[in-house]
Amino acid sequence: MRLEGELSLKTVPLRLAEADAIVAAGQLDLSGISQADSAGLAFLLELTRRARAAGTPLRLLNPPPQLASLVHFFDLDTMLSLPGTP
Repeated sequence: MRLEGELSLKTVPLRLAEADAIVAAGQLDLSGISQADSAGLAFLLELTRRARAAGTPLRLLNPPPQLASLVHFFDLDTMLSLPGTP
């Protein structure tokens, strides 16, 4: 699956409806994300939690630099393995 637009406090509640489909797909392309904030980071953590609970691997691909920086800033590098994390 591929997400586009914002991954923010404004959009995450709507995207939660897609969470199970994203986990079932096994990967999420983040290259279309134009803006991300801490709510977007919380969304990725929720996806990871659901994937682990289901015993399903989840690959997070092509994170925008802003999101990769948030992952690093909050020291979530080991929990969210994003390619391109500083």
